[in-house]
Amino acid sequence: MELQIEGRNLDIRKSWQDKIEEEKERLTRHHPGLVHHLRVSVESTQQHKEGGYELVVVASVPSDTVVVKRKGEAVRPLLVDAFDTLGMQLKELQRKRRQKQNMKEPEMAGATFCTGAIKSLFPFESYGFIVTPQGQEIYFHENALKDISMQQLAEGDQVRFGEGDGDKGPTATWVRAAK
Repeated sequence: MELQIEGRNLDIRKSWQDKIEEEKERLTRHHPGLVHHLRVSVESTQQHKEGGYELVVVASVPSDTVVVKRKGEAVRPLLVDAFDTLGMQLKELQRKRRQKQNMKEPEMAGATFCTGAIKSLFPFESYGFIVTPQGQEIYFHENALKDISMQQLAEGDQVRFGEGDGDKGPTATWVRAAK
């Protein structure tokens, strides 16, 4: 991770620099390889009515930038607060990326991608059958439905699904309405 520290209207103290290095190492441990560039800017803001300092931390991550700004009277507490906030934002960013990846995964994760039509539904038992263009019947359970419910499906509806092996034959590992 590339680190850039700059002071505006002041000189960066050794204790601040040490704290920034310590926080950088913590980020590297908790989010390995995520942050490519980190810029920390400390500015003396005596002219502002808050007085004291303004701290800006900018983290460059793949296809995004995370910025945290803090104002206060002492730099070290601002550093701790800003890096804690940055850590939480990076954690949330990673969670959203994982969630987005998981939304794409069912169609790519080892299951064969297929299309078919709903042959029969048993909503009170929470399952149904899909028929493929080749005439093969595929079982699916309500838990395999993505972005649709049993009540929204009707016999004859076109669907996409991932095929896997179940205990009693072919099973749909996920089912989505065909668009």
